[in-house]
Amino acid sequence: MNMCKTVQFQDFDRSVLLKIFPLPLLYVGNHITGLASTKKLSLPMFTVLRKFTILMTMILEAYILRKTFPKCLVYSVVTIVLGAMIAASSDLAFDAEAYAFILLNDAFTAASGVYTKKKLGDKGLGKYGVLFYNALIIVIPTVLASVFTGDLHKAVTFEDWVKATFVLCFLMSCLMGFVLMYSIVLCSHYNSALTTTVVGAVKNVAVAYIGMFVGGDYLFSWANFLGLSIW
Repeated sequence: MNMCKTVQFQDFDRSVLLKIFPLPLLYVGNHITGLASTKKLSLPMFTVLRKFTILMTMILEAYILRKTFPKCLVYSVVTIVLGAMIAASSDLAFDAEAYAFILLNDAFTAASGVYTKKKLGDKGLGKYGVLFYNALIIVIPTVLASVFTGDLHKAVTFEDWVKATFVLCFLMSCLMGFVLMYSIVLCSHYNSALTTTVVGAVKNVAVAYIGMFVGGDYLFSWANFLGLSIW
């Protein structure tokens, strides 16, 4: 008995570029701003400021997908964002550039989630087509960005490519990247963009508290800790 399953989606043509736009650009923006903000912020503040993604996703879903939300859900989201504002207002290591990057990252993440849901509803591509063509097209702007920043040269000349341990970790990272992207598309296929965003934020609870003790760049204050704890 043949246990293999054939995955079918639309062949590549000019219409694919129109159907998938602007997802690849949003993903590139999401990655660049995410890395920039992670570099400049402590883990707890990075995760708490990511809460704004939930509010942005809800607004974009209402505007683009014409969704309505019950009042209890709106109040819950407002409470979460209020906690982020309390934490941000008492951040002793405030960095305006870092905050700009993380808010841009929130906007790119929210837009990616909403447009992923929108594209999954279009005929022709399907969830596998969205996943494949988005990953294929994203290669071009990613390579260009890495050349511009010099990261491509650093990657090519990296000395640890000959070490089995590094190669194994690199391949595992690639595999988990695929699992992450597939999980996001699959979750968006069966749920709303807001649900996918909230589920993704659940992991931040552990990251925020662990980040207080790991990294050494978190400056404690009771107001900040209170804001971090409002989920």
